[in-house]
Amino acid sequence: MSKPAPTFYVFHGDDELTCAETVAELRQRLDDSGVADLNTTVFDGQKVTLTELRNACEAIPFLAERRLVIVEGLLSRLQRKGDRFLEGLLELAPRLPETTRLIFVENCALPDDHPMLQLAQRHPRGYVRRFDPPTDRDLPRWIAQRARRHGGRIAPQAAARLAEAIGSDLRLLDQEILKLVTYVGSEREITVEDIARLVPYVQQAVVFDLVDALGRRDGRTAASTLQRLLDRGEHPMGILAMVVRQFRLLIQVAELRRAGESATTIARILKLHPYPARKLFVQSTNFTLAQLEQIYRHLLTTDAEIKQGNLSPEIALDLLVAGLTGRSAP
Repeated sequence: MSKPAPTFYVFHGDDELTCAETVAELRQRLDDSGVADLNTTVFDGQKVTLTELRNACEAIPFLAERRLVIVEGLLSRLQRKGDRFLEGLLELAPRLPETTRLIFVENCALPDDHPMLQLAQRHPRGYVRRFDPPTDRDLPRWIAQRARRHGGRIAPQAAARLAEAIGSDLRLLDQEILKLVTYVGSEREITVEDIARLVPYVQQAVVFDLVDALGRRDGRTAASTLQRLLDRGEHPMGILAMVVRQFRLLIQVAELRRAGESATTIARILKLHPYPARKLFVQSTNFTLAQLEQIYRHLLTTDAEIKQGNLSPEIALDLLVAGLTGRSAP
């Protein structure tokens, strides 16, 4: 005898993109009448009441066989046994009408002992799926799969470079992959050169490489990284502006890190994307705060020398790299 179709689902985990796509696919699969919007109710788990949820689940579908009730972010705040709301949910879920599909969506992983998670795992009408993002090692493979999903192909080196530049922000990665596939088309695969041309985070990653080399006092690597930026068509004044901004952020990050803030909190305070915030957090450990402030003054002096006409931008950048990586570097 086959297992009956689930009537209540628990979707949880940090991979919000795949979770949202799975909910959309389930919604499309359940819509065999063309009136899905009229039979779908979405609740904010921070605001919904048990009465509202019960009324939505017990409502009769309109000109359709089923209705869909989606609750976002409720279970993560209802974890204590004995909570009246939670006890009401545990009573409601197994008794849902055959015409209702109830989906709990949590954009974080629930603990294994969560009562609703345990109920959905053992009940014949329950269903649980955990959505975990790919590991750093698996991220290039995920990128290649998304490229194929969008009708394109990507070279392994390009997938690795994209993963390195953007990190594990899957929605942002998907947006960039779609943009690259649209630009390249299906005739050829996406290359490292396409990534460098179209993805702004890659250019930023090269600036990270330059600052890393400066922090290590590695003059040869710093000079070759600077030349990479120039070869890609970056204006010398634009490069200087990016380096100045990088060290200004490093000073802010170093001060916040010294105050005990985490990389996640720093990203929120400085309104940075999590990827560069993590890179800056690690990079700031290469310098003392006094060194960062002295380097920043050096950068401002270089900028003034260029604007006063005392140095050409190209020579100023070369002298800057030599000065910051030489024995007399601050």
